Amino acid sequence: MTDKKILIITGSPRNDGNTALLAGWFAQGAMSSGAEIETVKAGALKYKVPGCSSCRACQKLEKYECVIDDGAGPVLKRMAEVDAIVMATPLYFFSASAQIKVIFDRMFSLYKWDNGSGTMETPLKGKTLAVLASAYEDVGFDALEKPFILTAEYTGMKYKSLVIPNAGVSGDIVKLPGVREKVVEFGKAVCKE
Repeated sequence: MTDKKILIITGSPRNDGNTALLAGWFAQGAMSSGAEIETVKAGALKYKVPGCSSCRACQKLEKYECVIDDGAGPVLKRMAEVDAIVMATPLYFFSASAQIKVIFDRMFSLYKWDNGSGTMETPLKGKTLAVLASAYEDVGFDALEKPFILTAEYTGMKYKSLVIPNAGVSGDIVKLPGVREKVVEFGKAVCKE
């Protein structure tokens, strides 16, 4: 059993679609391995700006936090505290959903760069970044995953992913044989990282 803390951020505007099902199945697997799960619906958060405003004020703070006081702040704080971050998203136009992208861009505040010395510090180093995604068809996952893979490499995070092609329209993923079991196992695997 594990005592891992996992933050799942869902990026679908729907409460009952494929992404919600994937996140729920993942949570079941992770909790069966003893993980503590917290799920945040990115689309329900209230934002003052639609992404990072590039004010760079976070770079002047001692703490790793965004200076914009809105719904993203507590989520970013939790990212620095948990062992694994799971981005659950549908594939929209060969990318993660806009709801995930808002939080992903605001992660800028969790990095401190010293351009003079060419160094970067972050509390995310050593954590696991996992992507859980589905799509109506079977194209575009490489484009969706690339920003997450590059971020994990740059940050020194472990990267894991599970992508489900041909999931159909919202809720149809339940019709795919073996997918639920595969996602539950993925939840258990992230706990072992």
